[in-house]
Amino acid sequence: MSDNDTIFSKIIRREIPADIVYEDDLCLAFRDVQPQAPVHVLLIPKKPIPKLADASPADHALLGHLLLKAKQVAADLGLEQGFRLVINNGEDGGQTVYHLHLHILGGRSLSWPPG
Repeated sequence: MSDNDTIFSKIIRREIPADIVYEDDLCLAFRDVQPQAPVHVLLIPKKPIPKLADASPADHALLGHLLLKAKQVAADLGLEQGFRLVINNGEDGGQTVYHLHLHILGGRSLSWPPG
């Protein structure tokens, strides 16, 4: 599968509908269709990076942008009491879609370890 064939790339291109909660020139955030918490949003870069381990030094600014936007999206969604960010990397890390994405989870107390 090419980078342009992931479900997330299709959401970016509006080929698949999504409940979008944030978008700018670099990233897009939308509600997860199988939420694991009352609030579960995925934040994805528009640049197709398969997984965090594939990011390069050239992605430095983009990765920082994603973290700052995750904070903003969490605030916009009312997660003042806290939230969790999760980035799965590779098969053993639980990654199922090979387009870098951050899970923003909140709306309840989150236990540790996560799973």
